[in-house]
Amino acid sequence: MIKYKLICKKCNHTFDSWFASSKEYEKLKKRSFLNCINCDSKKVEKTLMAPKLINKFKKQTDEHNLSKLKKIDKKIKEYQKFIKENFKYVGKNFAYEARSIHYNNEKNKNSKGIYGTATKLDLKELNDEGIKTEMIPWLEDKNN
Repeated sequence: MIKYKLICKKCNHTFDSWFASSKEYEKLKKRSFLNCINCDSKKVEKTLMAPKLINKFKKQTDEHNLSKLKKIDKKIKEYQKFIKENFKYVGKNFAYEARSIHYNNEKNKNSKGIYGTATKLDLKELNDEGIKTEMIPWLEDKNN
């Protein structure tokens, strides 16, 4: 596939179009199958185009960014492992459980911390009640 920038010689409208090959473009042009998308004129020509150059710096930057993302991914997974091993998972009952711990503090002094899911509204309400929470990114395990 090849993409050409085309120009209408009648209305000077420029537009892009894809062709199977440069020969296909020539064949369609010769048969007058090319027309302007603006004024329907058959006076359509290729215009100057900048070639797409391979940028070694961009490739190095992409590789560097990918490396950074892998490090971040690894660190998040380490945090997740720590949380799973040291905190109690309460699922969607997070807001309820957080309130239970906060308001019944004497009973739950020795209880494990909790983690789970909550809506933004739940988190805002907990914060308004003086219950501190933290939001962390959570990556799903792709192996399951």
